[in-house]
Amino acid sequence: MVDLTVKSSAFENRQQIPSKYTCDGQEINPPLTIEGIPAETKTLALVIDDPDATIGTFDHWVVWNIPPNGKIEENSVPGTQGLNSAGQRAYYCMAPPSGNHRYFFKVYALDTTLDLKPESTGKKALEKAMQGHILAKGELVGLYRRKR
Repeated sequence: MVDLTVKSSAFENRQQIPSKYTCDGQEINPPLTIEGIPAETKTLALVIDDPDATIGTFDHWVVWNIPPNGKIEENSVPGTQGLNSAGQRAYYCMAPPSGNHRYFFKVYALDTTLDLKPESTGKKALEKAMQGHILAKGELVGLYRRKR
């Protein structure tokens, strides 16, 4: 499997996410660029999750059928949104109750377009549907601590 390179012009890997993209700011998604997308890629999928959440891993954004053009714009809906851990079909901004949390921006290059029901598809269902269709994957890790 090929590795994708996932970057953001807003923050470096394993560095602090600017508050603009969190509950302390505008609550919008940061921009992403994806490099190394295989030529045979039909769509991309994106999962943003926080394994440091007190309730266990919290899924902030679940998106699929993203065009494989190598970028996800700031404050955008790049594809079909599934359910986050709050039960919403939306980007759920970073809002850690305490401490410095890690946010994993995971991008998958797929050899197919996924036919899933957005109103009932969360991360687990997306991961199951992607099995056997992942050509490449990559991740970017951002950190955030609330400013109080």
